[in-house]
Amino acid sequence: MPDLSSFAITRKWPARHPDRIQLYSLPTPNGVKVSVMLEETGLPYEPHLVRFEANEQMSPEFLSLNPNNKIPAIIDPNGPGGKPLPLFESGTILIYLAEKSGQFLPSDAAGRYQTLQWLMFQMGGIGPMFGQLGFFNKFAGKDYEDKRPRDHYVAECQRLLGVLNLELARHAWISGDAYTIADIATFPWVRNLIGFYEAADLVGIADFPHVTRALATYLARPAVVKGLEIPARPKS
Repeated sequence: MPDLSSFAITRKWPARHPDRIQLYSLPTPNGVKVSVMLEETGLPYEPHLVRFEANEQMSPEFLSLNPNNKIPAIIDPNGPGGKPLPLFESGTILIYLAEKSGQFLPSDAAGRYQTLQWLMFQMGGIGPMFGQLGFFNKFAGKDYEDKRPRDHYVAECQRLLGVLNLELARHAWISGDAYTIADIATFPWVRNLIGFYEAADLVGIADFPHVTRALATYLARPAVVKGLEIPARPKS
């Protein structure tokens, strides 16, 4: 049985199954990228909820795993060479899990890089821009009288949705006809934009029918249905 006791994070979130991948997360768009991926691949894992309302992401134990205090993060007890591997940053974790499982990332070099470019598109564009629009539309930014910042992010989100819509008009998924980590990374953010952030009408989501078609297909996948709720939040 692997010994994870050298990782300080296990003192706050004990590993009941230390032979499984340890997932430290929250069901946010970035968090569910990894829980969905784990469900899709079938890799055994143990989820741990990191409670932002309790500021647990700033605890010494969590920072020992991710000094950038963001979720998700993992420890794979059976990493390269059979040694435990700690990882943070959702994109890196997706690549790692794809390579470990041999799934959702093409094995040929051209297909691999085409998929990775769309993963980077999500990380560098979709995530940051959709998140900023969420701030200005739903959270503290909604009280700003000057709507120019919000409108700037609306325009950028529409541009990014247009890029996705064009690609999805050509094939079933973002980087081709195969479902990949590019889709696993992107569609939680699209879902959040039009749902939790309440920005569907603001961005005119009806103008991007290929995006909404692919989103519906994504949300119907059994692994996605399950992964979107992991780690489970405590019932109030």
